[in-house]
Amino acid sequence: MKIKKVNLQKAFASIGDYWNPKIIGELNGQQVKAARLKGAFVWHHHDQEDEMFWVIKGRLKMMLADKTIEVLPGEFLIIPKGVNHKPVADEEVEILLFEPASTLNTGNVENKFTRRNPENL
Repeated sequence: MKIKKVNLQKAFASIGDYWNPKIIGELNGQQVKAARLKGAFVWHHHDQEDEMFWVIKGRLKMMLADKTIEVLPGEFLIIPKGVNHKPVADEEVEILLFEPASTLNTGNVENKFTRRNPENL
């Protein structure tokens, strides 16, 4: 077993594109992913997995069917499985995602944003 600490500033600095989560840790079948976001993602849901979005930098808007929730630095939001959602970042956002290793980033949708095998940092 390899034990390593993670420096979030270095992790985010090494991510050069948007909407392409990188695995920075794993525990109990869950992956911790770092991602940089900018612009709008796609409407989607996850049939089997909940997702946790923890904003480190910037402002994330999470669009839901009936409302939009703004998530600020130091705040997180959990989207339960089956809930249709669309993340939007008007300006650059740095987030941590906590989700089962089986989670496909685009859920029930496949498109240019789909990342089947996220890279490990």
